[in-house]
Amino acid sequence: LCHHWSLLLMTQCAFLIPSGSEAGEAAEYDPNLLDDPQWPCGKHKRVLIFASYMTTVIEYVKPSDLKKDMNETFREKFPHIKLTLSKIRSLKREMRNLSEECSLEPVTVSMAYVYFEKLVLQGKLNKQNRKLCAGACVLLAAKISSDLRKHEVKHLIDKLEERFRFNRRDLIGFEFTVLVALELALYLPENQVLPHYRRLTQQS
Repeated sequence: LCHHWSLLLMTQCAFLIPSGSEAGEAAEYDPNLLDDPQWPCGKHKRVLIFASYMTTVIEYVKPSDLKKDMNETFREKFPHIKLTLSKIRSLKREMRNLSEECSLEPVTVSMAYVYFEKLVLQGKLNKQNRKLCAGACVLLAAKISSDLRKHEVKHLIDKLEERFRFNRRDLIGFEFTVLVALELALYLPENQVLPHYRRLTQQS
């Protein structure tokens, strides 16, 4: 039985984790890194320093140019990440909207964000697995932070399947994959969750 689980672990991890050095080095997680408000400004930001104060001026730029600049800057800083910053943030919005539809608490969404961003920063997401990763992170966060009944879990899986357009069998299988990639560390320290929680409650 132990041998069987070892093989399963190896198979699941092989699909999620890129080979070679592309996976990036594991580092201390920073909850403010991908939500840094400076990201959209890029080269269009100018900092003016005066005798008694400092101010930032952001010139007008077309949204499409701003998005392109932001993604290029992000790619230069994180060459091992296979998704653009705009796509990452779009997935996070989908995670939040779905969680609100299912009446999940902001703390649950915050935990899902931490799981998701950890996988992103480790270079473990790509175009093929990004939606499964997002869905699995929401499902894991809901299970670990909420006292969900069986029918509530089923409802959440139904919504995830509908929103992200994947098969529930793939989601349930990928849930274990994400769990392994996170090294089973689903209980998170407050300093990782709180910044996301504050942003979510301020936006509400």
